[in-house]
Amino acid sequence: MTEHPSATLAGKPTSYSRVTLSRIMTAVDVNLYGTVHGGVLMKFVDDVAGAAAARHSGGTAVTAAIDEIVFSEAVRVGDLVHAYAQVNWTGQTSMEVGVRVMAERWDSAEDAPVRVATAYLVFVGVEVGGAPRPVRPVLPETLEDERRWREAEIRRAHRLARRRAIQAHRAQ
Repeated sequence: MTEHPSATLAGKPTSYSRVTLSRIMTAVDVNLYGTVHGGVLMKFVDDVAGAAAARHSGGTAVTAAIDEIVFSEAVRVGDLVHAYAQVNWTGQTSMEVGVRVMAERWDSAEDAPVRVATAYLVFVGVEVGGAPRPVRPVLPETLEDERRWREAEIRRAHRLARRRAIQAHRAQ
């Protein structure tokens, strides 16, 4: 694992940032196809990720990017949906939050919950005036947490390389 750039701040274990939000999906959440609108789930993902980022950073954190969101199963009216988030990686002012969304089907409550979406979001800690502020390091506790840290570094490298490639192309 690489040295953390915000080493002067006291780190917090991965478990400190973990947040769960749950809600029952209703008729106001549906799209034209009768399933829950992807935008409703995206807001739910952003809400839980923002709570994890704010908890970890000890203050305001804003969404800077959504690296990836994958919808794997439809969500239906009546489903009890749970979104689980944790900070996977931290930089100097930014952090990656991973989110897993599970649904308990209203018509088969005894069945195991179904994974309906996963997402990776980037948040930046900000001061009251909106300027970026340092965030404390996240301290992986398990092998799973270390795997998430390494994969977050890969996503960050890809995001930065894509940004550089686009900027170089536009400069031509």
